[in-house]
Amino acid sequence: RVDETIMFNPLSREDIKQIVTLQLDILKGTLEQNQMELEISDAAVDWLAQLGYDPQFGARPLKRVIQKRILNELSKQILSGNIRPDSKVKVDLDKSNNFTFESETTERVES
Repeated sequence: RVDETIMFNPLSREDIKQIVTLQLDILKGTLEQNQMELEISDAAVDWLAQLGYDPQFGARPLKRVIQKRILNELSKQILSGNIRPDSKVKVDLDKSNNFTFESETTERVES
């Protein structure tokens, strides 16, 4: 039996962008456990927010977009050896709005 009706306001694009940032922070934490650093450009964050924006379904499509466009591709790059575990990975967009992954090895100095 339903006792109440709860009305939800649709998420705005700015809300979605904030959710993208939160989801990427979780991913950054996971990568840090493997001595990897993730840097993502504002353009890439904006594009993820645009791809994952669906007022009808909220943030659900966003999580799938991040999984498919960032996490899966990053995993492929790591498995192929293009990105090493001790790297700083920069994610950006090219002119065709495709995500690019650039890796630079970070030097760890122990004291």
